[in-house]
Amino acid sequence: MHFKTNHIVIALALSASFSALATPAAVNPADFGAPARIEAAGRTIAITPATKAVNVTNGETVTFVVGDQRFAFSFQTYPTTQSVALATLAPAGIEVGNVRVYVAPSPLYQN
Repeated sequence: MHFKTNHIVIALALSASFSALATPAAVNPADFGAPARIEAAGRTIAITPATKAVNVTNGETVTFVVGDQRFAFSFQTYPTTQSVALATLAPAGIEVGNVRVYVAPSPLYQN
């Protein structure tokens, strides 16, 4: 009986461990850069309900226009970072839908 109980406890512990591994870690906007002043942006991208994805370049500062709201973001990502949900970067209160931002490597660091 004691042997069976230990197996159950071990199985439950392993299950909890695997569940924790399967749960995606929270995405930190700072891993992609930082909010910026709109005046610092070199480009403006309009986000409409039809927008599914946008392309930016690592090192670029972009203003996003969503209806009558705007925000700017300066992309400074790790070289392995390829995309992020725009909702992760948008300030609270700005609804950007399910738009994905694809970040191209900076040409400054290419061979």
